[in-house]
Amino acid sequence: MMAVDAVRQQWEDGNRRFESQADEPVFPQLLEQFEVATDEIRKRVGETFTLSQLADAYGTSDHWLRAAVEERVAAPGWIRHVSVVQDAAFHNYSRGATDYTP
Repeated sequence: MMAVDAVRQQWEDGNRRFESQADEPVFPQLLEQFEVATDEIRKRVGETFTLSQLADAYGTSDHWLRAAVEERVAAPGWIRHVSVVQDAAFHNYSRGATDYTP
């Protein structure tokens, strides 16, 4: 199990990097990747979950999340951005955890 506090910090950092790209030409591609990532997280952890369960899913997400993005919205250079998208999607999804606190 991943340490929840440490992984939440990583998600927050990734989300800040994701949001900082909002004015960049690549942002529409990042949004598509974000939607795929969020959909895959939902499939893995469901609608009712704890932060610990989400952190566990994050620990294995490099494989399944990247595979989903590659399959569904891969565009030239997608691999450069997927870790930021991954962290931002987990950050956003964490807000729905039963034990979420800001």
